[in-house]
Amino acid sequence: MSADAPEVSVQRFEALNLSLAGKTAVVTGGSRGIGKAIALTLAAQGADVGLTCYTGCKFANDVRAQIRDMGRRAEYYAHDVGNQAEIEKLAAEAFEHFGQIDILVNNAGITRDRSFKKMSRDMWDAVIAVNLTGVFSVTKQFIDGMAEHGWGRVINISSIVGEVGNFGQANYAAAKAGLLGFTKTLAREYAAKGVTVNAIAPGFVKTRMTQNLPEKALKAVVNMTPVGRLADPKEIAAGVAFLASPAASYITGHVLDINGGMSMGG
Repeated sequence: MSADAPEVSVQRFEALNLSLAGKTAVVTGGSRGIGKAIALTLAAQGADVGLTCYTGCKFANDVRAQIRDMGRRAEYYAHDVGNQAEIEKLAAEAFEHFGQIDILVNNAGITRDRSFKKMSRDMWDAVIAVNLTGVFSVTKQFIDGMAEHGWGRVINISSIVGEVGNFGQANYAAAKAGLLGFTKTLAREYAAKGVTVNAIAPGFVKTRMTQNLPEKALKAVVNMTPVGRLADPKEIAAGVAFLASPAASYITGHVLDINGGMSMGG
């Protein structure tokens, strides 16, 4: 008589948890372009969303309304993330409206493009103040609260320009490259506290910034992109939504390139 076959333990498959239900996000520069797409995508995944604006505040009310139409809570804050006092006001208002903030997307950014020969110190300082120092200051307001609760996501929007440089953008490239080192360092410091810190480096995206590119320059960009087109803002937002989700809990200190293959080594 043969021995009974050993029992086989069958582990049921559990679908990835991509839902952000019950989470609260702050998206800087969330009224237009990439930031708007990020705010709406996070809301569509179930998050309540606060967004900041500075020059684009006339558009922020529309984004807020769209998020509320989804049944989510939403507010916008008209503050300059290049100004420390304004950042403190922003944080106070966000905490008053939402309480705990679980997800921070540092997206706000400006450009002051000139060749290095013609770039003034004011142009340099303005871009560094918003695109790098502003990220430091905003993150300071929220990340320790995430650590105290044992769960959080910080996602910094860098750029392909921070990885490979670009003519006329020494200030912008320096700031976006600085974000990558900032991201990796915070990832090391906060990993054991349940907070992941990642960056996304978009290529060229269909926004108001690229609308002003000369046709010849735009064609050159498309020709350098294996996919053969600019990105849609929603394609950047999809990466943010994944990194913000519970499913991405083992990803930290990572730079996600979303550039249609432009930066692949040849």
